[in-house]
Amino acid sequence: MKSRTYLYLFLFILVVTSFASTVQAQSSSGYHLLKKFVLGGEGGWDLLTFDSAAHRLYISRSTHVMVVDADSGAIVGDIPNTPRVHGIAIAPEFGKGFTSNGGDASVTIFDLKTLKTLGQVKVGQNPDAIIYDPASKRIFTFNGGSKDTTAIDAKSGTVAGTLALGGRPELGVADEHGKIFVNLEDKTQVVAFDSRKLTVDATWPLAPGEEPTGIAMDRKHRRLFVVCANKLMAVINADNGKLVTTLPIGSGVDGASFDAERQLAFSSNGDGTLTVVHEDSPDKFSVAENVVTQRGARTLDVDQKAHRVFLITADFGPPPPATAERPHPRPSIVPGTVTLLVFGK
Repeated sequence: MKSRTYLYLFLFILVVTSFASTVQAQSSSGYHLLKKFVLGGEGGWDLLTFDSAAHRLYISRSTHVMVVDADSGAIVGDIPNTPRVHGIAIAPEFGKGFTSNGGDASVTIFDLKTLKTLGQVKVGQNPDAIIYDPASKRIFTFNGGSKDTTAIDAKSGTVAGTLALGGRPELGVADEHGKIFVNLEDKTQVVAFDSRKLTVDATWPLAPGEEPTGIAMDRKHRRLFVVCANKLMAVINADNGKLVTTLPIGSGVDGASFDAERQLAFSSNGDGTLTVVHEDSPDKFSVAENVVTQRGARTLDVDQKAHRVFLITADFGPPPPATAERPHPRPSIVPGTVTLLVFGK
């Protein structure tokens, strides 16, 4: 009788331990800080782009683009004369890179191998994000000032056309089959348009999300991940614009990305967290973890092969005095402290 009691007790402990291990595995993404590189240099930062072929990171730094070896953290080059640069897009098949320069409404074209400037082209007012669409072989800038997108032929570097979007665009993503999806920050909407015809196919509301910034896509399952200022990630069906679900994220978000192999969506939050969302199925999603990063790490890119997550931040001092133009100024960046964070499992 006593041996049977011990057996039941052992089995009970085994079940409880197994359940606790399962819960722990489900509640932790496993992502942690792998490397930290202090890059220093002048200027703040905005968006960053990872070049998987060259293992390089392109990091916008206000008036120039810093080029960093993603493995060692070494600075391997610099692209100058990019006033108020926001984003970087690469077109590997043409060996070219492109920067969106908000300061003079231009795009700088550079050689991916030598990093030498090849030319500049004028686009719409205050270009923010920039992406490459392999289907149309075009570069697209999303112009906040003129509320439109400029299409540039990636091979020739000439403007192929302009499309009005009906609101102030933020970040965009291509499905690589001829459709582009871009957030309208001021309208809380997503616009879907044809990258070849330059025609708007649909405009979808994002409620209950508000003020969308970053956007990423699961191209296989046709799901968009839109991160919003009111601490929500909206998951959208890319074929019909229907809201699949919303998930809680951190505050101060600016970027989103998706790891296709691991089926993970990421939200980089300025409050110092990285929200990791697992795609359990095309219609079911769960927050795996809010990984602690560092305050200000609000933009990111993902290495699809090695599954690393790259974030940029810095140390901060007190904000400058408020003005009429900037009633709520951002905290000042401590000189020389801009830092690359590399997260992974």
